Amino acid sequence: MKKYVALLVLVLGVFVVAYLGSEREKPRAELVLRIGVECDYVPNNWEEKYPTDFNVPIANHEGYYADGYDIQIAKAVAEKLDASLEVKKIPWNELIPALQNGEIDAVFSGMLDTQERRRSISFTETYEVSRTEYVVIVNTGSPYADAKRITDFSGAKFTAQKNTNLYSAISQIPGAVALPAVETVPDMLKAVTTGQADASVINIDTGRSYETSYKNIKVIRFPENEGFKLGFSGICAGLRKDSKPLITRINDALGRITKSDRRRIMDSVISRILGYTS
Repeated sequence: MKKYVALLVLVLGVFVVAYLGSEREKPRAELVLRIGVECDYVPNNWEEKYPTDFNVPIANHEGYYADGYDIQIAKAVAEKLDASLEVKKIPWNELIPALQNGEIDAVFSGMLDTQERRRSISFTETYEVSRTEYVVIVNTGSPYADAKRITDFSGAKFTAQKNTNLYSAISQIPGAVALPAVETVPDMLKAVTTGQADASVINIDTGRSYETSYKNIKVIRFPENEGFKLGFSGICAGLRKDSKPLITRINDALGRITKSDRRRIMDSVISRILGYTS
């Protein structure tokens, strides 16, 4: 009888070892960071038709790929989280609803942590290269091309993207005429280059990208403390208010992307933009 008991214990031991071994061999469920991006805001984000060593496939736009500063920062964050990155192209006005309904985990799309947005979503620390600064873009042949101060734009016709701080900033320009807002940043550029608008308010990095890429675009930058008054920290990732653990992890990942790394990433992005437009 003892022999049978010993044999049974041995057999059970083999099964337990085999089971534990198989459990250890099971792959851990892969973490996927799903982000929403406008894909229409150079140099932060845009779409391309061909894969490169830099871009990422757009999950809901087959055959297209996303690149830009937002994308490269999100890639670095995902790598530090040991996660794969899934990019979804979502129109600007639908990004926050997509976040709130669970379609995406985070917004990496040049989004500012404004007081109004903080009422509905939470934000990470900023991840931009330098402090956010608004400038004005004009056509090089414009009568406003030699403007030096905000007050020089009295009477100028302005437009900017709908539901953004770019558009609301127009109200800070004494005597400016606010035209109807447009849907995208490229629409702003088109309005200025075709004369539909005299000028548009833009983030300095985007403005410089356009100034470098288009011969008929000029950036007007204002002296310190004489430009636009901005009530936010800067560009951040937006997450749902119930995502505090993920926010903490993303902030930790962002903290490990040094200022020099961010500068290098942006410089690489700008060089690709110049390569596409040269």
